[in-house]
Amino acid sequence: MDFAIVDTETRDQKQFRQEVRDWLEKNVPEDRKQPVDSRDLDSDDYQWVLAFRRALGKKGWLYPTFPKEYGGGGLTGDHESIIEEEITRSNALRIGVTPQMVFPGIQVWGTEEQRQRFLKPLVTGEKACWYKMTEPQSGADLAGIQTHAVRDGDDWLITGQNVFISSGTGDDRPDWLYGLAITDPNAPRHRNMGMFMIPFPSPGLEIRSMNLLTNGDESHFIFLDNVRVPGDHLIGGDHQGWQVGSTSREVEHGGAGRAAPRDPVMENLVEYAKTTKVNGVTLGKNPVVQQATMDAYTDAHVQALMLKRTYWLYHNRMEVQHEGHMANVHGRDSSLRQTLRAREVMKMYSLLGTKEPGAPHGGAEEVDQRQKAGQNHAGGSTNIIRVILARRIGISRTEERAPVTPATAGQITG
Repeated sequence: MDFAIVDTETRDQKQFRQEVRDWLEKNVPEDRKQPVDSRDLDSDDYQWVLAFRRALGKKGWLYPTFPKEYGGGGLTGDHESIIEEEITRSNALRIGVTPQMVFPGIQVWGTEEQRQRFLKPLVTGEKACWYKMTEPQSGADLAGIQTHAVRDGDDWLITGQNVFISSGTGDDRPDWLYGLAITDPNAPRHRNMGMFMIPFPSPGLEIRSMNLLTNGDESHFIFLDNVRVPGDHLIGGDHQGWQVGSTSREVEHGGAGRAAPRDPVMENLVEYAKTTKVNGVTLGKNPVVQQATMDAYTDAHVQALMLKRTYWLYHNRMEVQHEGHMANVHGRDSSLRQTLRAREVMKMYSLLGTKEPGAPHGGAEEVDQRQKAGQNHAGGSTNIIRVILARRIGISRTEERAPVTPATAGQITG
């Protein structure tokens, strides 16, 4: 069997790749490269990222597969893969601004006026929106939220609080917050809430930074005290928030796949095994290290294939049932395995931080191990994702089908 890697890019694709590469070389200066530790980022970096996103948006490269009428590039998945690969190659700064799971709810459940008002400026990078879900007493059980909204004429008054809202850095703030609120306390669960685009700044709305071990000050507290939100900022009906949120969470949980997935932990591990010598012998000659490195390589490529399969299904407007959650569960588990393999192979060197001499890859392994301590709980715990996967493949006491997404609704796919 021939395992040679074959170059399958067309001439047009190669020309497009070169165009993207040339543009990035001109627009990503050396002082705006991604640091090993995100805790080294500051507000100046965030402002540069906002400007960089707007520049990408003008070219239609920020969200390439969105149609042009909503600010996208109207391009194909092949174009998006090339753009993602070249941005990764350029090592340009990446800071959370608008999570992509904000888009599907607006795409499917929003009116055309709301798509133009909210979606288009987010897709072009002109505006920013944070994904506001987790509360102090409800994260895994999202239906248990306590934030509530009370009608006041045509408006809503929203009161509540959130934690671990990860976007921006330091004192940087969005233009909107996308989040749920109970609109009818007497209605049954899952039929008692609405989804709102909450303007920032607004009287009664406060955002405070959290200083966390995993990602520094990229996470935030949010406090709302009778924050007035116009009625036309409600996405979907006032009892449809759970359905709107389910559309967003389907993408959050992997339902749209990834155009160009990669595993930097595996890449660093392979490089370390190939180049590091112990007593004059390359570390990779050790059969135990060989096995760990091969397992890491296999895990990474299985995950990439799962993500690319889901991406292909989604962008061909096919129904994605279990595929996204299968990749999600595998990704959560395999990422922990990769971290353990790095520690097994690099030993105590994997615990050296970015400012320690002799730290492999500038301390990337230490940063990864800190982040893995809690990040795998983001977007709902792994156990919850397992339950959803079990329901999708029919081995649970209950069964469920995937909620509507932009692909299955016949809306823009993006």
